[in-house]
Amino acid sequence: MDMPFYLENVSHRYSDGTLALEDVTMSMKRGERIALLGPNGSGKTTLLLHLNGILKPTSGKVHFDGKPVEYSSKALLELRRRVGFVFQDPNDQLFAPTVRQDVAFGPLNLGQSAQEVRRVVEEALDTVGMAEYAEKPPHFLSFGQKKRVALAGVLAMQPEVIIMDEPTSNLDPRGTSEILHLLLRLSRERRISLILATHDVDMVPLFADRLYILNKGRVVSEGTPRELFSDTQLIRSVNLRSPRITHLFEVLRKEDGVPVDERLPLTIGEARREVLRLLGILQDDLTGGSEVVSPWRHHPPIKNKRG
Repeated sequence: MDMPFYLENVSHRYSDGTLALEDVTMSMKRGERIALLGPNGSGKTTLLLHLNGILKPTSGKVHFDGKPVEYSSKALLELRRRVGFVFQDPNDQLFAPTVRQDVAFGPLNLGQSAQEVRRVVEEALDTVGMAEYAEKPPHFLSFGQKKRVALAGVLAMQPEVIIMDEPTSNLDPRGTSEILHLLLRLSRERRISLILATHDVDMVPLFADRLYILNKGRVVSEGTPRELFSDTQLIRSVNLRSPRITHLFEVLRKEDGVPVDERLPLTIGEARREVLRLLGILQDDLTGGSEVVSPWRHHPPIKNKRG
């Protein structure tokens, strides 16, 4: 099947009466990278918990690999083998005396041979850059290292889909960059489908093929990061913000009259190209020996010092 997940009118009401999801419909293509974005309480985590059967819809259906998800113990075991979940706090996921034993837990429960378990554990730890910590107790690791070990435990199950809840929360900039590059490498080299919930709007354009925006349990919009972040009114209406690079160029256009392209940059790479384009415009306006006025209002005349 080309579509691992399809959610059809999924709603979820918790036992205290809270309606956490309402009539959510979404889909995912194989190998795709999807980000869920929304303010606190928007339903992102609740939605993720439906994708490997931790929660069951109050109404509606979750389809995986073309079939409705079944909630028997046997069916859920198979679903969770194919769909790995990395929790926001790795301390909720790590429990074994050593890193190696923690990563081996899933494959052992699947009844794999000792030789096969060793192979997948070593491969998973090497993939996340934690092989040298194999004999360390998890509680001695940093928060970022624990996140890597939690991801290794999922990778050892050889999943088709990986779900991550706030993968970059509580990480320093270097840790955030390392996790992002690791996820992109998994997507590129293994074609693993990735779904993550995040508040990190600056990371979304670097990661996501498509973006779902949630608010008060409903999907309010879906599209590419380019499409959705271009709709500044939508972004602000759900108490989010644009990536900082995008906001900077929006201000330059509105407040300073800089002739920024309608397709506002989302990343540093795009911003660099746009700055070079703008410098080219400015250079074209500089003619020998004359005083040239910048094409950008509010700026003082630019003196040409040649000649």
